[in-house]
Amino acid sequence: MQIVILNNSDDVASYGANIFIQQLRRKPSSVLGLATGSTPLALYRLLIGANQVGDVSFAQATSFNLDEYLGLDGQHKQSYRYFMDQQLFDHIDIDKQRTFVPPGDASDPIEACERYERQIAQAGGIDIQLLGIGRNGHIGFNEPSSGLMSRTRVKTLTKATIEDNARFFSADEYQPHLSITMGIGTILDAKKVLLLATGANKAAAIKATVEGALSASCPASALQLHRNAMLVLDEAAASQLDDCDFYKHIEAENQKLQARLAKG
Repeated sequence: MQIVILNNSDDVASYGANIFIQQLRRKPSSVLGLATGSTPLALYRLLIGANQVGDVSFAQATSFNLDEYLGLDGQHKQSYRYFMDQQLFDHIDIDKQRTFVPPGDASDPIEACERYERQIAQAGGIDIQLLGIGRNGHIGFNEPSSGLMSRTRVKTLTKATIEDNARFFSADEYQPHLSITMGIGTILDAKKVLLLATGANKAAAIKATVEGALSASCPASALQLHRNAMLVLDEAAASQLDDCDFYKHIEAENQKLQARLAKG
């Protein structure tokens, strides 16, 4: 697990966007795993800007989103399909027929989950998976107690997650308590995982993820098992880590090594 600690949320977004840009330059047909929520927004704005000035293209890319509320169709303004269209897909040169979000309005959600797994496999697997993290350590909608090798499935949201997301729904609006989410095992299948976290409210979850035990009580701790997982944090999100100076030293040495390799 590679830990990168940066000064602020803007630096985190810029660092993450550059990783996606470099991925698409190396492999224009990359399969991208994408996330919703507030953390990726600044990254998406940077990707839109880079696309619009011709620095990167999504024309050959395919994407799969982590999750969707069960019970909302893609036109609902609180659905994650709507979010992705508004915040990214409508502003870049991606073929929207190759942008996949779990179908929240599926008549048979169980079969829809199985089909989503097949679609990921048929696309060749996810090259880079973007993640945020919840205050309780959830990734996607894999809440505490989720199986560490779980696959795409229907999940009940915890009261904490429902409360955290309530701000997006008006008082008289239906707020789903169920979701379709990629499983932790599905996430771990990605060739590279990039988790972004900013703010002091994520600090406890980051400490449990990085320095805690591998445990279903902190779903993100499963990233300890991934051979190519990177956590990009601002100082606030990293504030409870015991070994911040060591992580910064390791990253500085990594940057020196990359610079020497680039020089040949």
